[in-house]
Amino acid sequence: MKIGNKIKELRILKGLTQEELADRAELSKGFISQLERDLTSPSIATLVDILQCLGTDLKTFFNDSTDDQVVFHKNDYFEKEDKDLHNKIQWIIPNAQKNMMEPILITLEPGGSTYPDYPHEGEEFGYVLNGSVNIVIANKIYRAKRGESFYFEAKYEHHLESKKGAEVLWISTPPNF
Repeated sequence: MKIGNKIKELRILKGLTQEELADRAELSKGFISQLERDLTSPSIATLVDILQCLGTDLKTFFNDSTDDQVVFHKNDYFEKEDKDLHNKIQWIIPNAQKNMMEPILITLEPGGSTYPDYPHEGEEFGYVLNGSVNIVIANKIYRAKRGESFYFEAKYEHHLESKKGAEVLWISTPPNF
């Protein structure tokens, strides 16, 4: 099994030279060089030491599979329509509440708005894809139109509204939708 390139990638990711890794693992620079070129193989104990110096372990190092989905398609989205507020919200990254941010797509019909979001720790970012919106923060109103973005700390009550309809990409951290 060839592991040299993977060790080299981890070493570079950690910002270490071959000599620094060798010193930390109490090995020679030549051994690390040969290992990274797959010219030699370490014992299990030596590999464990090297991986520990690189901040990982055997299980993680050899686990090539990842169940983290990277690309999401329209059929992955979760959608909620609110007829009273005349809006549709699409969670475009499913289960994003486990992440540091939560991107959603909001479609406001003419006269539509979002529910008021109460003050909380975190930040809000939005990008207007179509139409225009009023961003209501406490008692102030800010206007953003197609191609414009907005950002604010979420320490005041806030919501979006649109007289003529709009489509907004909204990213909230921490997730709170």
